[in-house]
Amino acid sequence: MSIRQIDETRVTSLIVSHFAEDFLADLRLDVAVVGAGPSGITTARLLAAEGHKVAVFERSLHVGGGMWGGGMLFPRIVVQEEGIFLLEDVGVTVKSAGDGYYVADSVECVIKCAAAALDAGARIWVGMSVEDVMIDEDDRVRGVVLNWGAVEQAQWHVDPLAVRAKLVIDATGHECDVARTIERKIPGARFDTDTGEAIGERSMNATVAEGHIVELTKEVYPGLIVAGMAASAVAGAPRMGAIFGGMFLSGQKAAQLAAEMLAQE
Repeated sequence: MSIRQIDETRVTSLIVSHFAEDFLADLRLDVAVVGAGPSGITTARLLAAEGHKVAVFERSLHVGGGMWGGGMLFPRIVVQEEGIFLLEDVGVTVKSAGDGYYVADSVECVIKCAAAALDAGARIWVGMSVEDVMIDEDDRVRGVVLNWGAVEQAQWHVDPLAVRAKLVIDATGHECDVARTIERKIPGARFDTDTGEAIGERSMNATVAEGHIVELTKEVYPGLIVAGMAASAVAGAPRMGAIFGGMFLSGQKAAQLAAEMLAQE
């Protein structure tokens, strides 16, 4: 087989030019989703399917959040009956285990959920960390401030870039990084929680955690919706371990809230 001569600089040119074209197109969004775990990816898919311009920013080089590892590196996740339709909608095979429990392959979940979000029109940026938010004169969140995840890890002083968004969704998981940033940087910031603060997640209680995560998915600060484990962490709710139905349902709730808020703008 003959191989056509490859021009290495042409390869470089294609990568840089197409990246620049797509990134410039995402400088103004309807919704910026921070974190590409199950709730963030679900939110992005559902919003994009409704025609909203949405991008997901993930600091790691992979999407899926905690799904890849399943439970303690056994790559299977459990989903309760109420949430399986969000997996079946994207073609994930779920197996009934009785008593309302269903089991899915975590790798299949990540791949198909991410592919469905992309097919719906969402953009997913990996290796990009949200280190701050943009605010307006009323301290309302109006976008995200980005840097490379590798820059964040190296703790280099490199100035960031900014992306404007009508709404931001914190789907960063246990750390609730966006909410913590607001708490740290905006004097007097008050969240929609019992204490007005980002309380931090409690120890595991799957029944309580799954029962409340959709309810806790809401706008907790002007322009900021929390979803998934970030919603639990901000509200001080327990963690739930490797059962993921509530995470997907939280993503659906975040998308519904965002769509309603965008319709009012």
